[in-house]
Amino acid sequence: MERLFQILAAILAGVAAFFLWQGNKDGTFVAAVFGAVCFILSLRFQIKEKLKRREAERQKKDFAAQRDGDFEGESKE
Repeated sequence: MERLFQILAAILAGVAAFFLWQGNKDGTFVAAVFGAVCFILSLRFQIKEKLKRREAERQKKDFAAQRDGDFEGESKE
């Protein structure tokens, strides 16, 4: 999804440039807004994926700590 929104944002930026060249200010505005929205959505998907990976790593670390009996405040003796 991330790559799709990046491609769509680039295409819409080109469309906005074309409308600007043609003197169609309304079309330029609409294409630019949709392009910006697609760009922001691509960022959202990037951040969401990064947070998923970070959470999975944290859970893996917590599981390993529980398995080894290494809890916070507990000393190994």
